Amino acid sequence: MQTDLEKKYKPYVIIASIFIPVAVAALFGIKIEGVDLSFLPHIYASLNALTAIILITAVVVIKKGKRKLHERLMKLAILCSLLFLVGYIAYHITSDPTLYGDINLNGNLEPNEMLDFQSTRLIYIILLISHIILSIAIIPMVLITYVKGIAGNFESHKKWGKRTYPLWLFVAVSGVVVYLMISPFYG
Repeated sequence: MQTDLEKKYKPYVIIASIFIPVAVAALFGIKIEGVDLSFLPHIYASLNALTAIILITAVVVIKKGKRKLHERLMKLAILCSLLFLVGYIAYHITSDPTLYGDINLNGNLEPNEMLDFQSTRLIYIILLISHIILSIAIIPMVLITYVKGIAGNFESHKKWGKRTYPLWLFVAVSGVVVYLMISPFYG
């Protein structure tokens, strides 16, 4: 059963769950020239790694019954994810796309580059697509789980957390792996 607080936040969860992916998609149509934010991928990949560490730590502390510390860690994980998103958007609206396998950094995949990175390129693309799809799906899951926790609906929070945690952890870790795979090709 939903608490009054959950009912109060439900419209905000729905709006954020729709608005964030739509806004990110729309922002990819914007290109700001003359701004160098080439340092951001290192930072937002680090934020993904930090998010993963925080998520694991939060699960460990809640199993030890440390509810307040768990709550603080979850707020920090959400903050890290939001900062990641801001950095990710800022980088992509100010930088040309990076192509996996573009070893000569000319912005084109030449036949020899396609051949040289053929096997790992498929792995990269599968990982990237699953990362993107799950990063969209995780938004409402994180928000619903969080609201259930702050509303004191701990049984439902725990059920949602068991579904949300592994997906959110996958998104955070796969973001780091995607970064490590693409980083040699940054111009």
